[in-house]
Amino acid sequence: MKLCQITADGIAALLFLMAVSAHAKALPALKLEMKDGRLTPARIEAPAGQRIKIEITNAGGSAAEFESIPLRKEKVVAPGVTTFVVIKALAPGEYPFFDDFHPKTAQGVIVAK
Repeated sequence: MKLCQITADGIAALLFLMAVSAHAKALPALKLEMKDGRLTPARIEAPAGQRIKIEITNAGGSAAEFESIPLRKEKVVAPGVTTFVVIKALAPGEYPFFDDFHPKTAQGVIVAK
């Protein structure tokens, strides 16, 4: 009985370590600056088939909102703040995003290749 418990405990520990290792893999981090209705860069190239992290900095004087309808992502960013969104693995293609507070001038696209 003791041998079975050790084996079960060992398996549980191994599974835990595997999960931590998989989670610890660094996501590709892409940078986006939002500033008073402008996006830099307006075109973000990303690897297809893997999750990505977009680090968003609001360098402007008013709030900005990263929004992508096809990606179902939305994040309000206060002036002077840097935050991030994690995007699920994307199929190859183009995924538009915009600043919801400046929709006429702040349009961008993520291109998954």
